Amino acid sequence: MDVAVAERVSSPKLGFRRKAKAYIALTKPRVMELLLVTTIPVMILAKGGLPDWWLVIATVIGGSLSAGSAAAFNCYIDRDIDAVMDRTKKRPLVTGELTPREALVFAWTLGVVSTVWLLATTNWLAAALSVGAILFYVFVYTLWLKRRTQQNIIWGGIAGCFPVVIGWAAVTGSLSWAPIILFAVVFLWTPPHYWPLSMKYRSDYQAVGVPMLAVVRGRAQVGLQVILYAWATVVCSLLLIPVADMGLLYSAVALLSGGWFVYETHRLYNLAIRHEHVSPMRVFHGSITYLTLLFLAVGIDPLLPF
Repeated sequence: MDVAVAERVSSPKLGFRRKAKAYIALTKPRVMELLLVTTIPVMILAKGGLPDWWLVIATVIGGSLSAGSAAAFNCYIDRDIDAVMDRTKKRPLVTGELTPREALVFAWTLGVVSTVWLLATTNWLAAALSVGAILFYVFVYTLWLKRRTQQNIIWGGIAGCFPVVIGWAAVTGSLSWAPIILFAVVFLWTPPHYWPLSMKYRSDYQAVGVPMLAVVRGRAQVGLQVILYAWATVVCSLLLIPVADMGLLYSAVALLSGGWFVYETHRLYNLAIRHEHVSPMRVFHGSITYLTLLFLAVGIDPLLPF
């Protein structure tokens, strides 16, 4: 359906369950997994043990609402290109399950509620960082960078780094070098995570004029950039060992999983330069596994005696 037409049509009368699913889809639940993967382990590291579980639950709830708000704003702003891309054409604003007005009200509501909730249950710094994450994702990434530069995902990925510092701030009320290093890890990890996905959906991005690196550069160049950022991610992760006095578990996981992650990126590049069939989604899914293992180690290591 043409976007202009869709905006003049009210969303169909849907049952409560289907309507609720449409609102949940606006929040991009899979993206929220990053929130859980990074927030809780960092809170354990900040405490040097198990933090108060009510604080953990409150922070995760507030962070989830904040991330959902940013995602809903993104769906509202990008509804024109979502209608063209195969990967996004089933989103509720494209299918007509929700109207743009409903999505906008929902996004604002989540944003306000998340801020008030974090102020009431954590502290002003965590709440302020949450607001900063929403503003950065909406204004810097979605409205400014995404459709203008091939560097979009590099700087736009900063929004996905905020759960790390929000979790740390919720526990300590301050920031230090340890969360900044982990913030940098997620920042450097985002390009080698997302660029393989853009390789797979290159034609989608090309059709809507979004200059992802895979659209404006060849596969070999993308593969090389993925390697460089993967190496930088792993090196940055090792800086946490002396800064936060990490033990054997984290050190081993950072080295072994990091080595595997780097290997997968080299494999992608080697296939690309030989003009053979590449499987970019292997690196995409592998990057998720790598980050999950790394942050599990962040959370478990402080609980061990070695």
